Amino acid sequence: MSYFANVNTIKYEGPDTKNPYAFKYYNPEETINGKSMEELMRFAVSYWHTFTAGGTDPFGEATMIRPYNQLTGMDLAKARLEASFEFFEKMDVPFFCFHDYDIAPESDSLTETFKNLDEIVAMIKDYLTTSKTKLLWNTANMFSHPRWLSGAATSPNADVFAYAAAKVKKGLEVAKELGAENYVFWGGREGYETLLNTDMKLELDNLARFFHMAVDYAKEIGFNGQFLIEPKPKEPTKHQYDFDVATGIGFLKTYGLDDKFKFNIEANHAILAGHTFEHELHVARIHGMLGSVDANQGDPLLGWDTDEFPTDLYSTTLGMYEILKNDGLGSGGLNFDAKVRRGSFDPEDLFLAHIAGMDSFAVGAKVAQKLIEDKVLDNFIAERYSSYTEGIGLDIVEGRTDFHKLSKHALKLDNIENKSGRQENLRAILNQYLIDAYRG
Repeated sequence: MSYFANVNTIKYEGPDTKNPYAFKYYNPEETINGKSMEELMRFAVSYWHTFTAGGTDPFGEATMIRPYNQLTGMDLAKARLEASFEFFEKMDVPFFCFHDYDIAPESDSLTETFKNLDEIVAMIKDYLTTSKTKLLWNTANMFSHPRWLSGAATSPNADVFAYAAAKVKKGLEVAKELGAENYVFWGGREGYETLLNTDMKLELDNLARFFHMAVDYAKEIGFNGQFLIEPKPKEPTKHQYDFDVATGIGFLKTYGLDDKFKFNIEANHAILAGHTFEHELHVARIHGMLGSVDANQGDPLLGWDTDEFPTDLYSTTLGMYEILKNDGLGSGGLNFDAKVRRGSFDPEDLFLAHIAGMDSFAVGAKVAQKLIEDKVLDNFIAERYSSYTEGIGLDIVEGRTDFHKLSKHALKLDNIENKSGRQENLRAILNQYLIDAYRG
């Protein structure tokens, strides 16, 4: 059975094509900085938004038309899996990602839940023997069910902590069986609403204990994938322990986990934290902890996680600038943690949305590489900080001075001249590079 019979395999046809079901800028074989676009960006499809999302919102019921909507239970899970690999093949993507609850229905019994999961995992394993598409990462859903109302590893209930441990233990076994290159932790409810009823120190200590146990078990079973933490502020918990990259780094260093984890950074989460996408990528990169990306964008007019497909070329350019500076994403990739809008309900809209996102990052990658080759930002930044390359500035950088010497230097200064940051000019230059890319 074909679930997407109206769509053929999506191919690169170039910027002049009028075919909406073709890539205009994403050419998987085109090289950027010595890597093909496919190798550099390592695109992945998110199972949850693409195949399980129904288009509900707080005010409305599901709107998505899917060829398997009439099914339930394991029949639905199997049909979604068949549809997913047809989609992967037609999009020609190298990776996909999932939560355990995305691929198999959860039962009231954990034993039954694991039985369902095992059945679907066996099917996935069969698909992987012939499919180009592999598993970028998997994770455990520990936020949807009412048991997680006060967190998972940070729950005040030790039974919930144990239940979470069982889920992650199983998730790591699945990751190893399916050859996942990473395993992600998203602390959807790892936080608190009020300090009036919260032992924050115990919760943070328990979260660290949980992560150390996961590291130990991965080593025990021989899973060598990269562990990733995905920061997100607010929503659903008012005070979340994984607020942003900087907060995450502080936590990991405090508990001796910084050599075991990197970050899976989502663009929309960066906005919710009051940052830009490139800010979060940059902070992770300069600390050697940029692991993977959930590629989407938020709506600045809305204060929640809208998970829109990325089409903002400024954002994709500056994001790819950081990724290229990082020499790629290693075992990570660009996972489209993005959902079509509620009004884009046709199955074909899934293809059009992914094409738009992949083309947007392709443009961003090409412009970013040109900026790096021309050293546009590098040269400006080097000149702006040139006072630290000689004299007292070099002494500061190399640790050859102290307050006595610095005070003596300052007392001799008659006038301090600062250099303009030229922010508007740099934005104009970025505009020109984007326009030049469009001209070809």
